[in-house]
Amino acid sequence: MNSELRDLKWALVASRHRSLRQAAETLNTRQSTLSRRLHDLECELGVDLFERTTGGTKLTPVGREFLDLARPIVDEADRLFLTFKTRRNGGRRPLRIGICSSLSAGNLRETLAELCRQIADADILLVDGAKVGLLGELAAGAIDVAILTSGGRWNDRFLPLWGERVVVAVRENHPLNSRPAIQWRELCDNRILLTRSGVDSELEQLLSVKAGGSGSLRISYQDVSLDRLLSLVGAGYGVAPLLEGAAGFGCPGVAHRELHGDCGQMRLQFAAYWKETNSSPMLQRFLDLLRARYPDLSASATSG
Repeated sequence: MNSELRDLKWALVASRHRSLRQAAETLNTRQSTLSRRLHDLECELGVDLFERTTGGTKLTPVGREFLDLARPIVDEADRLFLTFKTRRNGGRRPLRIGICSSLSAGNLRETLAELCRQIADADILLVDGAKVGLLGELAAGAIDVAILTSGGRWNDRFLPLWGERVVVAVRENHPLNSRPAIQWRELCDNRILLTRSGVDSELEQLLSVKAGGSGSLRISYQDVSLDRLLSLVGAGYGVAPLLEGAAGFGCPGVAHRELHGDCGQMRLQFAAYWKETNSSPMLQRFLDLLRARYPDLSASATSG
């Protein structure tokens, strides 16, 4: 791997662990080597990417901005290498699926399980990300299909799919856990924990519209995965709106309650997005499976 691309990847790993020792163990290298490469990268850029303290390593604001731009570059390079290594070894190219929600439960997980049952050697590559970024990768041909919330700018094929209820993860002894369902207004009195990826931005928008603007919501963004977010909920740091597909991810001391609006359950709708010109046989099998469950009522639809 090109040294600059390697340095970007190492910086991303360091940002996730916030500990050079743990990052070095993940990368199977010495901590001194990792520290030196990060220092060299900072010198080349002329900025400090990390703030080093006795309590660990964390990103500076400039570092966060830089790595937010670097992440899709590294991810695309990884997919490129994987694709051609697979072809070199005589294998088929995996079906590349962009997703923005959890697979721990729900319709997407069941659909993928059915694909595996029908095609014993089915090979998939999941690409996680936010909606705008995944639509960009889809347009560029970096992924074959994206399962995203409905709406947004897309001028090619799409298929409306399922809707998922919005639930709220709360600590088991939280007063809201005694409710059969939580009303959206009740969230305004709590710290709301969200991540910066997946569907959380759309959940924020949904709540902000209800609340008349995000300024009235106490939102705390966390740059962590779902398991760590739920750990914060269990520790009492706030509540976390999620889609029901994530409710299958258990965490000790955390319960899930439906979120209701003025007219009942709050839901987000999903759709499959793809390019008409994509001739991948595996994509067609996947789309046939989706159409069997969710009939395509407008096969000539060209916008979403």
